[in-house]
This record gives sequence, structure tokens and C-alpha cells, in this order.
Amino acid sequence: MSLDSELNCAYRLDGQGMGHPIDWSDVKKWTPDQGVIWIDLDCTHANTETWLRTGSGLDSFVVDGMMIRETRPRCETYNDGVLVVLRGVNLRPDANPEDMVSIRIWVDDHRVISTRYRHLMAIEDLRNQLTSGKGPVSAGHLVARFSGLLTDRMGPVIEDLGEQVSDLEDWMIEIDGDGQQNLRDVRFKLAQLRRTAIALRRYIAPQRDALNRLSMFDEVWIDDRTRGRLRETVDRVTRITEELDDVRERSALIQDELTNRISQRMERTMYVLTVVATIMLPLGFLTGLLGINVGGIPGAETKWAFWAVCGGLITLVAAEVTLFKKFKWL
Repeated sequence: MSLDSELNCAYRLDGQGMGHPIDWSDVKKWTPDQGVIWIDLDCTHANTETWLRTGSGLDSFVVDGMMIRETRPRCETYNDGVLVVLRGVNLRPDANPEDMVSIRIWVDDHRVISTRYRHLMAIEDLRNQLTSGKGPVSAGHLVARFSGLLTDRMGPVIEDLGEQVSDLEDWMIEIDGDGQQNLRDVRFKLAQLRRTAIALRRYIAPQRDALNRLSMFDEVWIDDRTRGRLRETVDRVTRITEELDDVRERSALIQDELTNRISQRMERTMYVLTVVATIMLPLGFLTGLLGINVGGIPGAETKWAFWAVCGGLITLVAAEVTLFKKFKWL
């Protein structure tokens, strides 16, 4: 297999958990009597679609589904097999987990063909199992095992989201309601958290439905063991979906509390400004009235008139403050 080959990897299963690596020439010469085969293809390679249409024997509608770039998890049955589209979290160091990687899987009695555009760590997990002799023993078991590996990779990401929500809840209790910078930090982290939860649920919820539908198909390659593993995976994906719903609901509560704190701070600010304006309004009226440039202003020629006016204004302020306290406005 050359470095620029469309083949990522290929294994022939021995039915005992061991997978024997094969190259592209073996794939092309494979026949069903040689045992179950798994072929993983790179969709970015130009020859992938060519082989799928001319050398795989798949229906053109199936090939279209195997090559589509953007797709949601789903499960479709055809006369000779099933097309399953799944998603896995993107755990590469430079990527966001919510940027989920899609993989399309065709499975029939003797063959599994998967296509993908990007690296998926669950593929490496499955390859390690096949190499160590602890891998799947049939085509259906391979799909069930792979869906379980995808779910295993999701678990820590969802748990981390829950811990982040708990940290924000604790932070909202501890921070000062008047801390503007703290509130901005909470708003930024909360926005990121809600965006991640929404993006993950967008694909994980349909994946639960797709796997549940697959577990109910009456196919030869779905035995009781495979069906049980699929149902277990469906249950785990359901719990993950519920945890994402919990993250969204708790985030909404934090958003409400954050909004309340901001509103309270604005109300206090407006209240203080209103009180100050109310106190200053009569003072401004009196000083404006005495400052008009016309004749007849009382005390204009009296030396102590200025101090008398200042004393009167102070008395007026004291009277206003006393009145405000009496009405519990201060």
C-alpha cells in the first residue's frame, strides 16, 4: 500500500478476534469465501469514489451516501446491506470536540466498508484490538464494537462539560455581584459552554436514534451478541444525551442568574442617579433663579447674602435626605 493510496487500512477477520492486515491488491482480489473483511477508505483521495462506483459492487445511492461530506447520523437499510453514518468527537490537540468527525459505514454479511474525510481516534482503537487478537469476530460485531468505541471517546468530553458547569455555578456563588470583570468572564465561558453542548447534541441525539434503529434490524449478521452490544451502546448514548440536556438546563439557570445580577446592578445605578438628580433638582432651580441677569435679585448688595443662600441650600438638602429616609428611599 503506497503512501498516497486511498486505503487507510484493511483487515481480514479470522472470526476469533484477530484481524490480519491486507493491502490494496488483496482487497481487490477478495471474495466472500475468504472471510469477513474491513476496508477503511480516505474520501479525500481521488480514487476512492472511482473504486466505490466501479469496483465495490455498491449501488450508486449507497456510494453517494458514502461520499457525502456533511451528513447527520442515520441508518438506512438496502436489499443487500445497511448504510450507517456515525459521528465521533474530534480529540485532536488543535481541534474543538464539538467539531465532530463523521464516518460512513457499509455493512453486509461478509464485508464492512468505512469512509471518512478526517482522522478518527476510534479507528486506531479498533485497529489495536484487531492486532492484539481482542477485536470483533464478525461484520455486525465490528460495527457494534466501533460504535461503542465512539461512545467511549465521548464520555470524558461530556463529563468535562458537566464539571465546567459546576465550576460556573460555584463561581456565581462566590464572586461579588458588582465585579464587572468577573461577570464578563462568566458570560464568555458560559457562551462557549452552551455552544459546545448544543453542537454536540445536534449529532449525538440522531446517533442514538440511528443505533437504536440498527439494533432492531433483522439481519443475518446481527446476532444476539451484536444486538445486545448495540443496545448497551444506545443506552450509553441516551445517558450522554440526557447529560447534555442537563448541561443546557443548568447553563440556562446560570444565564438567568447572570442576567438578574446585571439587571440588579443597573437598577442600583439608576436608583442612585435618580436620588442624586432628585436632590439636586431644587438646588439647581434655586441657583438658576438667583443667577438670572436681571435687576431686583434679593441680597445682591448684601455681603452676607451668599452665605445665607449656601446655608439655606444645605438645610434644604438635609430636609430632603430626612424625607427620603422617612419614606425609606435611602
